Amino acid sequence: MTATATPTKIRIRVLRQSEPNAAKHWDEFEIPFREKLNVISALMEIRKTPVTVSGQTVHPPAWEAACLEEVCGSCTMNINGRIRQACTALVEEVGEANGDTYEVALEPMKKFPLIRDLIVDRSKMFDNLKKVKAWVPIDGSFDLGMAEPQDDGVRHFRYALSRCMSCGCCLEACPQINEKSAFVGPAAMAQALLFNRHPVGKTLQNDRLDFLTTEEGITGCGNAQNCVKVCPKSVPLTRAIAELNRDTTVYKLKRWFGGS
Repeated sequence: MTATATPTKIRIRVLRQSEPNAAKHWDEFEIPFREKLNVISALMEIRKTPVTVSGQTVHPPAWEAACLEEVCGSCTMNINGRIRQACTALVEEVGEANGDTYEVALEPMKKFPLIRDLIVDRSKMFDNLKKVKAWVPIDGSFDLGMAEPQDDGVRHFRYALSRCMSCGCCLEACPQINEKSAFVGPAAMAQALLFNRHPVGKTLQNDRLDFLTTEEGITGCGNAQNCVKVCPKSVPLTRAIAELNRDTTVYKLKRWFGGS
């Protein structure tokens, strides 16, 4: 909607829930408009005086934030129906202009267990990283020798994969992530490929490929490609899944024919 007046106010609607089993309700707050105000700053303004537009004093909305520069991934939420980071969501860009007011609706992520208000438990993302062994095995004092030279193309691809901050946007957008699916999601799969392409990390490659051939792995992807559209760090998720599709196929064929 195109604004018909110079914005002077911001109206923030927050979907509230005091605990997982509590009833949901909306609270509306209004604060003065300032240019370049992000959603986290708007929530901080509300926290100073948590009074709704109807005049009711309430507990300030609860949310998570840490770095405020789109690095930690903790402030992920649905903003006017779109999953994204609240720290880089400027009100004039994400808000709907209605006269002299920008309207912004905030909801928690829906694919993760709710804790309170806009805070969810993203533990399953980190549990999935454990399942795919997303690490370089360096425990012990054994000598792994010199790492082999890395092709620049592979190195640049690995860097792109390493930008993932486990924010959960890709899981929220993925239609295959639901209560009936065991799929670990695009983030964990991309991290599995990152370490499979690592000179030392690839020592666990067979373990990762074994896991990715289960029902939690590659077959769970429906190729909707929503993940890559919402990723705030432009991680090449669909390319990663395509390469893993090839790698798991080759791996299974080798196993089938008795290869290593």
